[in-house]
This record gives sequence, C-alpha cells and structure tokens, in this order.
Amino acid sequence: RWVLGLQCKGSRNFMSALRRAVEVDFKDKDKHKSQGLYLLTTGIPDQETHTISAYVSEVCRGFDLQLHVCLFSVMEDVDSSRIIPARCANPTETAVAFKEIVQAANGRFHWFGEAGIFESDDITVIVSEMEKANSYSQKCAFLAESLKQRS
Repeated sequence: RWVLGLQCKGSRNFMSALRRAVEVDFKDKDKHKSQGLYLLTTGIPDQETHTISAYVSEVCRGFDLQLHVCLFSVMEDVDSSRIIPARCANPTETAVAFKEIVQAANGRFHWFGEAGIFESDDITVIVSEMEKANSYSQKCAFLAESLKQRS
C-alpha cells in the first residue's frame, strides 16, 4: 500500500520529507498496513549522515518500519533545474552514506545507474543463496561418489 510520495523540490532535504511522511502518514499507525518507506534519490541528503541515521533508527523502531533506498547515480551534480544541492558528494561517498542510513533503518539498499546495477542488497542475498545451493550440491555429489566407491 502506497502512502505518500514526497518530492523535495530544489533540495535534498531528506529530514523534512521523512518527518512529513512519518508524522502525517503514520500518526495513526494502527490503521496503516505500510511497513516500509522507499526513498528514490539521485544524491546525498542535505543533512549529515550520522544525524539522519540516528533519526531513522529511532523512527523506524518506534513505528516498526523499514526505510529502503534506491540510489540512481547520474553523471552531474546539478539537477535539471540547475540548482546545486547544499551538500555534494561523489557517487561512492553517496552510496556509503545511504548504506549507513539503511542499516540504521533495518532496510535495503539498491544502487544503480545508466550502466546497470552497482550494488543491491536483494541481489547479494540471491547470489549468496545460489552459492550455498551450489556448495550443498557439490557436497552431495561428493557424498554420493564416496558411497558408490564403498559399495
């Protein structure tokens, strides 16, 4: 269930958008089925990462909520309206900041760009499961071969 889409016009005022979503849309949290917020972004928030991490940790715990981030890396630091954000960072610094925020919010992080997927918590879990399945398969093959040799 989608609750609210927020756009921070001309800025990356993440704290304002999150406060609005939480205070307006989750004030009657018992009536809502939503358990996650999704942030679709192209750059680092205006506020410091540790400040946001502390806030989302508290808010998400209080509402049994998860914050998930989808970061789309673009080549320019200036948006289409040519407004320079209050805080700038390169794509790697931005990804590191959002990974910290997502960990504090018990959510998932996805980073992609025009070239494809750079990092995704979901894909990492799937690859890990495939590697475990492959390992178990190899162990079963080894066990089966060992049993054949004994008989």
